Amino acid sequence: MPRRRADASVPAASPLHPRNHHHGRYDLAVLCQANPALRAHLLHTLGGAQSIDFSAPAAVRELNRALLRQYYGIAHWDIPDGYLCPPVPGRVDYLHGLADLLAADNGGVLPRGPQWRVLDIGVGANVIYPLLGHAEYGWSFVGSDIAAASLQHARANVQGNRLEAVIDLRLQANRGQLFKGVIGAGERFALSLCNPPFHASAEEAARGSVRKLRNLAAGRPVPGSRQAPALNFGGQANELWCTGGEASFLRRMVNESVDVADQVLWFSSLVAKSEHLPGLHRQLGKAGAREVREVAMAQGSKRSRFVAWSFQPAAQRQRWLQPG
Repeated sequence: MPRRRADASVPAASPLHPRNHHHGRYDLAVLCQANPALRAHLLHTLGGAQSIDFSAPAAVRELNRALLRQYYGIAHWDIPDGYLCPPVPGRVDYLHGLADLLAADNGGVLPRGPQWRVLDIGVGANVIYPLLGHAEYGWSFVGSDIAAASLQHARANVQGNRLEAVIDLRLQANRGQLFKGVIGAGERFALSLCNPPFHASAEEAARGSVRKLRNLAAGRPVPGSRQAPALNFGGQANELWCTGGEASFLRRMVNESVDVADQVLWFSSLVAKSEHLPGLHRQLGKAGAREVREVAMAQGSKRSRFVAWSFQPAAQRQRWLQPG
């Protein structure tokens, strides 16, 4: 019988991962030194604290540039207007959790170096997981996407940091497939990761953006201190929604993972909506997953998690990771 359990080492209301650089409040003075363009977006909240307006795309983009330069040595990072601008602390938390997953099969030793190959399904224009994963652990990546325009922007970020040797970007020509057409014959990956589209339609995505902005209202600028920016609905269609939404995407991922079970040691995906977890666990059991881990994550008041599964038993996973 497959074993399915929540990872008790990370409680449901846990803070950021212990190795995450971003505990506590941002040091905006330090970040402005790393990226002087951030200064133009500083403001004071209703409570009197210095901050930025997290609903303003330009402000969040400059904050990301500052974080990437200061903590990860990533000198070049840019995305076009209207593309998804990811929160760096949450993205790197997912990577730390995956590193722990591999370490458990690797005698407790954290996986470091380009021999650890990772597949990013839906890499996006921001190519954030490959950039962070290589900076933190030295991993090499293959990133796939169905949008040629997104890959063009992602490639500019990779080239701007001279990481072509360790980050390979591939177009998924068949929108109905995730792994087939990306993973080559004989290729093996220690991990696959994914941040799937949350919503089932453009209308649902727009409603979700409105709710997010309402939640940010407490951090809006003091009236008169700085003009409030336009609403941020950042994200291209394929970044925000797909037919059937997150639940359908996850079902497709599980079904397709069976076909490449011998080429990927651990499959994983973020799961935004907790109501999708029971169905996902049932499907993984039917698919024959030998091990399933559910790892909780948290950033401030936001609660999330990722689910990882492997078709290899523990002894085989350990042999997989042995050099040679």
